[in-house]
Amino acid sequence: MAAERAARVAEAVREVAAEVLRGLKDPGIGFASVMRAEVSADLRHVKIYVSVFGPEAEQASTMAALARARGHVRSALGREIRLYRTPEIQFVLDGSLEHSDRIARVLRQLHGERDSAGSTED
Repeated sequence: MAAERAARVAEAVREVAAEVLRGLKDPGIGFASVMRAEVSADLRHVKIYVSVFGPEAEQASTMAALARARGHVRSALGREIRLYRTPEIQFVLDGSLEHSDRIARVLRQLHGERDSAGSTED
């Protein structure tokens, strides 16, 4: 039962955090997307996984800006999600999109090598 509640709270946190991030006016925040949220079993802590499109410098700048906006995001969570305690927020850089892009590039490269090797044998 507690795991189900934590999952519902995590999804609500993800939705609210994504909405708040869209409304932030900080120029340090690049193209960022909230991928998922993980809530601790006692609902006191939440990790918000954010994917940032761009070079490492832009990712670092965005993560620093998100750290500065942590209080604003937390207060929005407190207003939107009714919990006994508003969870402490930790933003985590999620590299899953970058990883999947790298895999796709390797697969395209392998596919291209196989096509070029097959055409020389004919």
